[in-house]
Amino acid sequence: MVSFASRKTRQDAALSEDFERELTREVLRTELLRVRALITTGCVIILFLTATYLIDPVLVNRVWRGTEGLVREYALLAGFILFEAWVHSQIRRNLKLDRDLPVIRRYIGAFIETSLPTVILILQIRSMGAAPALGFVLPLVYFIFVILSTLRLDFWLSTFTGFVAAAELLTVALYYNSASDTGEPLIYFHAVRSTIILICGVLAGAVGARLRRQFAASIAAATARDRVTNLFGQHVSPQVVEQLMAAGTSTGGDLRRVAVMFVDFRGFTAGAQSRTPQEVVDRLDGAFAVLVDILDREGGIVNKFLGDGFLALFGAPLEASDAAHRAVAAGREMLTAMDRINAETSWPLRIGIGIHFGEVVAGNIGSPRRKEYTVIGDTVNFASRLEALNKEFGSQFLISASVREALGDDGKDAVALGEVTVRGYEQPVAVFQLG
Repeated sequence: MVSFASRKTRQDAALSEDFERELTREVLRTELLRVRALITTGCVIILFLTATYLIDPVLVNRVWRGTEGLVREYALLAGFILFEAWVHSQIRRNLKLDRDLPVIRRYIGAFIETSLPTVILILQIRSMGAAPALGFVLPLVYFIFVILSTLRLDFWLSTFTGFVAAAELLTVALYYNSASDTGEPLIYFHAVRSTIILICGVLAGAVGARLRRQFAASIAAATARDRVTNLFGQHVSPQVVEQLMAAGTSTGGDLRRVAVMFVDFRGFTAGAQSRTPQEVVDRLDGAFAVLVDILDREGGIVNKFLGDGFLALFGAPLEASDAAHRAVAAGREMLTAMDRINAETSWPLRIGIGIHFGEVVAGNIGSPRRKEYTVIGDTVNFASRLEALNKEFGSQFLISASVREALGDDGKDAVALGEVTVRGYEQPVAVFQLG
C-alpha cells in the first residue's frame, strides 16, 4: 500500500507539471494573438497615413507641417512593427521549448509598446501645438494597447499598461499644456482622462485574470481527463470518465470487491489463417466495438485487450454494489449480440466468457513514465482459468460460486457443473454455466 501511495504522489506531481506546462502554452498562444493584433494595427495605421497623404496632402501639411513629420511617424511605426515581429519570434521560440517568458521582459515590453503613442504625441505637439495634438486622435490610441493587454491574461501587466499610458499622457499634457489660458481646469481635465485610462487598465486586468482562471479550469479538466485515459487506456467510455472526475475517485492502490470478466474468441487463430491481415483486423474491431459498447452500458470498463480477447472490470475504479449483476447482464447481452452478428457474416465467431467475484488490489502499476490502472489478486487469476474451462465443457459462459451467490434469484438458470479441478488450484471448485 505504501508503494501505491508513493506512486500516487509522484503522479500528482507529474499532473501538476503537465497542468502548468499547458497553462503556460495557452498564455503564450494568447500573447501571440496580441502581438499579431498589434502588428496588424501598425500596418493599418501606415496604410491609413499613406492614403491620407495621397488623398488629402493639405491635411498632412496641417497636421505634420509637411512630409518630414509624416516620415518620422513612418519610421516609428516601422520600428514598432519590427520590434513586435522580434517579440513574436521570441514567444514562438519559447512555445516550442515549453518555456515561459521572463516576467521582467514582459514588463519591459509593455513599457516600450505603451510608450509608442507618447513619442508620436510629442512629435505631433511640436508640429501642431499642444491643444490640437492633445485633442486629436493620439490619446485614444492608448486604449488599443490597454484593450489588447487583456490577452496577456495577467492582472498586474494590464494594470501596469494602464498606469504607463495614464502617467505618460498626464505628464505630457501637463508639461506642454500647463500654461494654457484656462489654467487649473485643464489640469482636472487631463487628470480625469488619465484616470479613466488607468481604470480601463485595471478592468482589462480583471477580465484577463478571469479568462486565465477559465483557461486554468479548462486545462485542469482536460489534464484530469487525459490522466484518466492514460491510467485506464483508451478503453474508458466518456460516461465513465465523467463519473471518475465527478467522484474524485482515488486511483491509488486499494482493496476492492470486483467482478472480473475474461472474454476470448474461440477458434479465432484458425479462422485468421485463411484471411488477409486487414480482414482479421476489421472482423476483430467490429466485434470489439459491439462488446465494449455493451460493457459501457453496464458500467464496466475494458482494463486490457489481450489479442483476441480482453479483461473487463465491474466495481473498479468506480465502486458498484451490484458488480456481479452488471457483469452477468453484460455477459448475457454479449452472447445475444454475437449470435446476431454471426447471422450476418461469413466468419462467425464464438466467444468464451468467465466471471469471478472477489477481492483484488486495484492501483497504478508501471514505470514512472507510463502507468496503467490494473487489478492484482487471485480473483483475476481464477477468472482467467474459469474462462479457459469453456474449452473443456464446450460452453460459452461460466461463472464461479461467488458470482452465483451474489446473483441470488437472478441466477436461477445457472447450471451447476459440480466440483471442477482448475489448473493451478489444489482443491476442486464449484463452477456454474449460464446461457
